[in-house]
Amino acid sequence: MRSDGMKILFCSSEAVPFAKTGGLADVAGALAGALKTLGVDVRLALPLYRTIREKCFGLHPLLRNLTVPFKNEALKVNILETQGYGDVPVYLIENSDFYDRPNLYGNDKGDYPDNLERFAFFSHALLRCAESMIFSPDLIHCNDWQTGLIPALLKGPYRHNSILKGTPSVFTIHNIGYQGLFSPDEIEKTGLSKADFFHINGLEYWGKISLLKSGIVYADAITTVSPRYARDILTSECGMGMEGILSQRKAALSGILNGVDDRSWHPAKDPHIVANFSTENLSGKRACKTSLMNEMGIDASLAHRPLLAVVSRLDAQKGLDLLVKIIDKVMRLNVGLIVLGSGNHTIQQDLRQASRRYPGRLALKLGFDEPLAHRIIAGSDIFLVPSRYEPCGLTQMYAPKYGTVPVVRKTGGLDDTISEFDPGTNKGNGFKFGPYKSENFLNSIEKAVKLFQNTSVWKKIMDNGMRADFSWDYSARQYLQ
Repeated sequence: MRSDGMKILFCSSEAVPFAKTGGLADVAGALAGALKTLGVDVRLALPLYRTIREKCFGLHPLLRNLTVPFKNEALKVNILETQGYGDVPVYLIENSDFYDRPNLYGNDKGDYPDNLERFAFFSHALLRCAESMIFSPDLIHCNDWQTGLIPALLKGPYRHNSILKGTPSVFTIHNIGYQGLFSPDEIEKTGLSKADFFHINGLEYWGKISLLKSGIVYADAITTVSPRYARDILTSECGMGMEGILSQRKAALSGILNGVDDRSWHPAKDPHIVANFSTENLSGKRACKTSLMNEMGIDASLAHRPLLAVVSRLDAQKGLDLLVKIIDKVMRLNVGLIVLGSGNHTIQQDLRQASRRYPGRLALKLGFDEPLAHRIIAGSDIFLVPSRYEPCGLTQMYAPKYGTVPVVRKTGGLDDTISEFDPGTNKGNGFKFGPYKSENFLNSIEKAVKLFQNTSVWKKIMDNGMRADFSWDYSARQYLQ
């Protein structure tokens, strides 16, 4: 399917390779490029953060002194341009007061207190940019709460605009747990009328403003990042309080699985690993494991035993509380374990103590290191993703491509992408457990560790995973439909 001539403004608060805190950035950078490949005239827009300016992405002025109505003022803004993946034009909204900061959303004290203003201004600036005729979109694609105000603005103050009148919007929920909640006293900062928009069928959510709800209510179509998650968020277990309004808009909701960017994640051409490999030649996989064990201090005596790995935020949403509960039992299986990530202080402390109990067998690296993440996924044998809930997840799709077999929980995108290996049919690319209980997680790990000893069976599981198609091309075609 091609859609030559369709013009899409793709709005995101982060996108690779420019600015990233999580999976939203991977999706925004890759999906925009995939849509362009299918013939869409797509432009990606995000704030000009300090980190982007410092990285020197070849920025040049596109529009100077654009007037943006904001909080009863007329602020001036510059729009800069560069190129993203696939030579997609990228528009960067410049405002040093809002975006010239060390981090994207906050610091160690919490979220920036003016985040509503920062992303309300971003939303208005994008619509003024479109209104200026630099790029007049047929559709505006918004992502997560940071751009959730745009669909409401299109239905409110911009609805009679000669350029934007009738422009439809799509709103994608990447994680319903992040809801963009603010005091109702700040409604005037949005540019919306309190009487018209702050009510139960509008932005009001338990007495607060919710920019996530704004996107859900006012967008013409709603997507989320996997078919299973689209069903999950209609339930009280996973809807995070939004299940009621989502049920009302069920006809407009669809789940489209995220893809994997082959330019960044492919074992045959990954620059971060010591040896490249493929399904036809797995010798590089063995070299990656040996190198990783040496780098992380894993005892060489475990070379022929399973090497387990976690690359994740270390919190309960990601299921790391389950891992902490069973870690001694896992270690009794005579395996190695590498954990990379940061997050909950208690979980970090528990993992630190475990690494001291099992020197040479459990390696912990706190923080995030992108090249190391590649080396861990390439060099390990079994990859653990026990999430309590997971909208889509990306690491469980990266791992099989590198011949690393996932053990995941049956939730969201994990359930959509990983199928339980069946020894009878030799089909399946990993192992899954259901109810969120530590013993269920342990049972799946034990099953994987046991099968690891059967070399021919394990190679079949690896092959199944490495041949699976998680490309963005398929997902982009679903977005076009």
